[in-house]
Amino acid sequence: MTTTKSSFREWLVHCYPVIEDALEHSIQNTSLSCAPRVLREACSYALLSGGKRIRPALTLLACEACGGESKQALDAAVACEMIHAYSLVHDDLPCMDDDNLRRGKKTVHVAFGEAEAVLVGDALQATAFEILASQKDPDKAKKMLYHLARASGPSGMVGGQILDMEAEEKELSVEQVSAIHRAKTGALLEASLCLGAIAGNGNPEHWKEFGWCLGALFQATDDVLDATQSTEDLGKTAGKDAEAKKATLVSSCGLDGAHALVEQWAARAEAALESLSLTLHKDILLDLPRFLRDRCR
Repeated sequence: MTTTKSSFREWLVHCYPVIEDALEHSIQNTSLSCAPRVLREACSYALLSGGKRIRPALTLLACEACGGESKQALDAAVACEMIHAYSLVHDDLPCMDDDNLRRGKKTVHVAFGEAEAVLVGDALQATAFEILASQKDPDKAKKMLYHLARASGPSGMVGGQILDMEAEEKELSVEQVSAIHRAKTGALLEASLCLGAIAGNGNPEHWKEFGWCLGALFQATDDVLDATQSTEDLGKTAGKDAEAKKATLVSSCGLDGAHALVEQWAARAEAALESLSLTLHKDILLDLPRFLRDRCR
């Protein structure tokens, strides 16, 4: 799937249909295929309801940038997106962020029921690790399993969610909010790149700094968008962070301060990329911070 595209937006358009096909294939060729009908339908609803597909696109991109072929990273890309989808399903639950809208559609607990949504998240998480463990190369599978488990577990995404919940109605410093962002959002973005590097026979450790900066940039932009965009533009309920008194960069340093941090993280991501030895796609990777900074949803 090697391409001469130079922008990350072009890369997304280029690999989007490949990712969608792989996600649909995963529903049909894993243990999800023999799950109870309601669970299978709800998992399909959660996984195939659109979205930017940034994480799987990063996995494929890192693989090719390390000299591999993107098809080598498709399983890892699907696994990363399954973890992301499960996190959104759980994040929307009434006991968490309590949202009725995701990507312009009813959230899973609204469409299928609250208990069903909990189990959808559980099923997608388990299937992600099933896919990685089923790969032919046991050494690569082991490394990928480790990185994804670390990123999605207690010191990563799940731990970040706990910190986020505990921070509600508290005044946090920018550094404290950034630590939440690094775990809740950044860890999985970082893992997406690391898994792609492993698939392409690269060193995942070399991608961590770039991935960390991208995660901070992604969530900083999210904080700004939640405070400035409409529900229609976002595809999810706007203004919920302020309403729930969430700890965000906007609440910590104001909208202007958050905008300044977005620019700082974009610059740090570009600087981190310079230390990487890349076989392909440096232009696309250099454009990636700008894409995340300038997105509108």
